[in-house]
Parts: sequence; structure tokens; C-alpha cells
Amino acid sequence: MKGCKLTMASTNTTLFLTLLTIIIIFVNNKCNVEALPKFPAILSFGDSTVDSGNNNYIATAAKGNFLPYGQDFPGHKPTGRFSNGKLATDFITSHLGIKETLPPFLDPNLSDEELISGVSFGSGGSGYDDLTSSLARVISMPRQIQLFGEYVERLKSTVGEQMGNKILREVLVIVSSGTNDFIINFYDMPTRRLRYNISGYQDFLHSKLQDFVKELYNMGCRRIVVTGLPPIGCLPIQLTAKFKNPLDRRCLEDQNADAQSYNYKLQKLLPQIQKILPGSLILHANIYDPLFDMINNPQKYGFVETTRGCCGTGLLEVAFICNPITPTCGKASQFVFWDSVHPSQTTYKYLAIYLEKELRPSITYLNHTYLN
Repeated sequence: MKGCKLTMASTNTTLFLTLLTIIIIFVNNKCNVEALPKFPAILSFGDSTVDSGNNNYIATAAKGNFLPYGQDFPGHKPTGRFSNGKLATDFITSHLGIKETLPPFLDPNLSDEELISGVSFGSGGSGYDDLTSSLARVISMPRQIQLFGEYVERLKSTVGEQMGNKILREVLVIVSSGTNDFIINFYDMPTRRLRYNISGYQDFLHSKLQDFVKELYNMGCRRIVVTGLPPIGCLPIQLTAKFKNPLDRRCLEDQNADAQSYNYKLQKLLPQIQKILPGSLILHANIYDPLFDMINNPQKYGFVETTRGCCGTGLLEVAFICNPITPTCGKASQFVFWDSVHPSQTTYKYLAIYLEKELRPSITYLNHTYLN
């Protein structure tokens, strides 16, 4: 009987250890599958979709550093973001566990700690076409590269040459631009239409984009995400420009078709760029489909208004026309757009969630293959 008890105890112990091992393996595997990729920092370049306040420090009318911009940002303060709150890059930065928000590089109070973990070089009103930035008097893409050069110098002086190069290799770069080029230079003020048809202008912008990505690569970056165009024909300001009757507001199929063809070309171009840049990973971020779905199926997301912004009438208000004396809708979370051009904080949050899911497989592969 005593030997039998010992055998039963031994068997029970073995079963327990076996089950425990299985549970540990299962949990570890689950964690490995669901774990977010690790990056030391995020850098963003482009237009107002990633400008967290750089335009505050330049002489331009394209600013958002006054209420009601920022009314739903932590502390209810305007930061220069063209939204009622956070941008998609802020949510992505937070989801990746880097920090809560992505600060502007031009902030004179930017600490070394903030610098090391990432900044934004974006400028509201900018585009791949230098003419776009010139008309808006904002920070052009070539100038953003110059500022990035200053960033690299300060980074390496802070952490050392070797660590600085390592951070640059592993940083996640987000490039978001192009919408202003079409709105400012092709549709509403058709400057470029005097020289290009739509296909030719798309190719011109893609050439500029390719040069920009190569510059980033030559300066040490290897992990680059490039966003496509949104459904431009659904932006409230485009509807206002097209329809005289404010009640007759529907997406412009021709402008949306242009955006889709641009995105299709971009998806074909990025792998080609990656092939000529050894060790790089260059991904396309699809923002068209999720935003178009929010506009066409608002009830899925809790939205009630898709054709105008929350600020003022929502038909024309943007930048200084959306100001402290402008009334707002009261519930920005129910509006796809904050002003006549820019998404609301809630929309940016959904976009960040979508992009994280869309890009995670490629970035996770990168994380395990190259960064470990």
C-alpha cells in the first residue's frame, strides 16, 4: 500500500508537471503571436496627418495651435495637431509601448529622452510636390530631410555613433503625404493640370516619393511605412467645392478613382524600391479602405455625420477659420471629420487600429528576423 501511494503520488506529480509545461508552452506561444513588435522609436514625415506641432514654430497661416483644436487632447489643450485630439501616429506610438504621444521636432523644449524615442517632422499643408509646400508656406519634404539630418547629429551626440546608427536601423518611419498635392495643385487650384494629366502627376509625385525614401535610407533608416491617399473625393471641403446645394453632398467618384489608381501604382512601386535598397523593408499602409468604410458604414463605428466636419458648419472651416469663436458640434466622436479636411480623433484611433492589424504580420516578421 505504501509503495502504491508513492507510485500514485509520483504519477500525479508527473501529470501536474506535464500539464504545467503544456500551459507554459501555450501561453508563451500565444504571447509570441500577439506580442507587438518592438521599436526603439518612431519618426514621422509628411503633412498635417502627422504634424504634431511643427507649424507652431514657422511663419504660416496653416496652424492648429488654438482652440477648438485640441479640445479633446489630454489636458484639453491645443498642441498644433490638426484634430480635436490625438493623431494616428500618437495612437501607434502608444500601442507600441514607446510613449503616449509623438512630439514635434521643432519644439524648443524637446528633451534628449523625447528625441531618442522619436519625433515628428510633419508639416500641415506640405506635399511631395515642392510647389504645394511653397504655396502653403510650410516645411517642404526636402526641408524635412534637412531637419532629419539635424536630428541625426543630435541623436549621435547624445547616445554615441554606434548606438545612434543602431536606433536609426531599427526605428519605425512613417511617411504620410500626397493629399495636399492633389487638393491644392490639381483639383481646387489646378496649377499642375497645365502641365500634367492625372496619370502624369501621379507618376511625378511617385518619383518625388522614391527620392525621399532613398534619402531616408541613405541616412540610416531601414523600416519605412508609406501611406497611400485617402478617399479625397469624400473630404468635406471637396464636397463643398463641387456642390452648390449644401444638402446635396456625396463623395466625388472621379477624385476617389484618382486616389485609388495612385494607391495601386504606389503598391507596385514600393516593392521595387525595396529591391534596390538592401536590408530595407518598405510597406504600403492602406488608409483608403478603412476611411471609406467609416464613411459608408458609419453605424459600425458610432458615427452619425460623414459629410461635414464638427467645427463650425463643417463645410469650409479649417486652420484659422476654425478658431476659438467658432462653435463646434458638441460630440466630435460622432463625426468622421473634425474640420472640413481632417479626421477626428476617433477616426484616427480606428485608422491606427486598422493599420496595426494590417501591418503587424510584416513588421512582426521583420522584428523576429532582423531585429533579434
